[in-house]
Amino acid sequence: MNQAVFEMKAISKDFPGVKALDHVDFRILRGKVMALLGENGAGKSTLMKILTGVYQKTSGELFYNQEKVEFQGTRASQEKGIAIIHQELNLVPELSVAENIFLGREPINRYGKLEWKKMWENAGVLLDQLGMHFSPKTLVSKLSIGHQQMVEITKALSLNAEIIIMDEPTDALTTKETENLFRIIHQLRNEGKSIVYITHRLEEVAEICDYATILRDGKLIGEYDVKEINQDKIIEFMVGRKLTEQYPRVDCEIGRKVLSVNNLSNKYIKNISFDVFEGEIIGIAGLMGSMRTELAKTIYGFYPKEEGRIFINEEEVKINSPELAIKNGIAYVSEDRKANGLILSLSVKENMSISSLKTFKCFLSKIDKKKEEQVAHQYVDQMSIATPSIHQLVKNLSGGNQQKVSISKCLMTAPKILILDEPTRGVDVGAKKEIYHLINTFKQKGMCIIMISSEIPEIMGMSDRILVMHEGEISGVIHHSEATQHAIMRYAVGLKEENK
Repeated sequence: MNQAVFEMKAISKDFPGVKALDHVDFRILRGKVMALLGENGAGKSTLMKILTGVYQKTSGELFYNQEKVEFQGTRASQEKGIAIIHQELNLVPELSVAENIFLGREPINRYGKLEWKKMWENAGVLLDQLGMHFSPKTLVSKLSIGHQQMVEITKALSLNAEIIIMDEPTDALTTKETENLFRIIHQLRNEGKSIVYITHRLEEVAEICDYATILRDGKLIGEYDVKEINQDKIIEFMVGRKLTEQYPRVDCEIGRKVLSVNNLSNKYIKNISFDVFEGEIIGIAGLMGSMRTELAKTIYGFYPKEEGRIFINEEEVKINSPELAIKNGIAYVSEDRKANGLILSLSVKENMSISSLKTFKCFLSKIDKKKEEQVAHQYVDQMSIATPSIHQLVKNLSGGNQQKVSISKCLMTAPKILILDEPTRGVDVGAKKEIYHLINTFKQKGMCIIMISSEIPEIMGMSDRILVMHEGEISGVIHHSEATQHAIMRYAVGLKEENK
């Protein structure tokens, strides 16, 4: 019989003007992995924040091992054996791996001195468990995003928690790192630990989870055995409707050549050449470390090129800064919207217009506020952004709506060429579908689109041509009609085309 280690009964949470949770019943089973699923804004984060003491519930009851509990802060939940691995990294870059793992819980001897050797050794043991081979003395700032994520996971494991919440844990991990994580999850489950696994990658649910709890609009839809529910049904429960065709690619008449990249090279990329035409989506695939983002940022002027030429509409352009890229009609939607794409403390309107304020200048170089607000309203409507107001702070929006604001910011610059770097990362299936339809709309209007994605089905489903990168070079080019996951992966790992 499945025993609940934690239960939440009739949990409600009200914010001004918003009911985030509405009488939700929720249980975590001992020694099981639960997938917590729902669109952005469904209430998953709010529920977890109540579970970990960040928020206080408006009504309802919490039971831990059948004992009624109240957590007045995160320390209280940690002391009870609850750990959370956040989607956004919560590390101190200037400190070492070991210092981050044991921050606030450093081993101290009887004289009050920090026991460095013990801390290094303990951190090393935990890293070995995860199959990580970097030194615990390494500064976090020197690690890749994927390795930083593994430090967050190690930090949670160091608490020896009974319940571990993982929020999109594989979002920035390589295939090998993901396999390591799944191995650790199996190990933890065998030790009787309970895992709450929040993900938008539905293929992971069947692979790693025992049961799924689905929320929609702040309400519990149900709890299901993963063996008895398929991806289509999960999506239907999450969004409240059937989603026909996951990747709604459209065929467009290809227009004139707009962008030409000839033999582009710098310390990241080598001899990159390709063209992009009006009404075309070029997908860029490759494994982590293949330098896809570095290519995009070189075209965008963020990284200087050392060799090569860039042409727009057959004229050579010199782009050595993002400002010049925008002037030449290139827009870039960052893979990390919270770090590089948006200013979370500013409003929807302010984020949208920040890259195109010159277009709103009027007498004495003042900003025409009325025009700025009018255009912001147009984009909110056009992009179907769910926000109570254009003055709402971006940090209060769901991930999918934040992504739409990030795309709107770029569209306001009236680009000819739109570079989308992981456009649906951390976005739920319903919002993904909306973003795909928006991308198709831009394509049908003749825009050139370069789309980088770590999700091979997404690249295959949306692209007209696919450039595959390996170690800073283009290792293969595949037309969408000939694209297979196998072919893309062969190029991605540096293998030549198979003999036909």
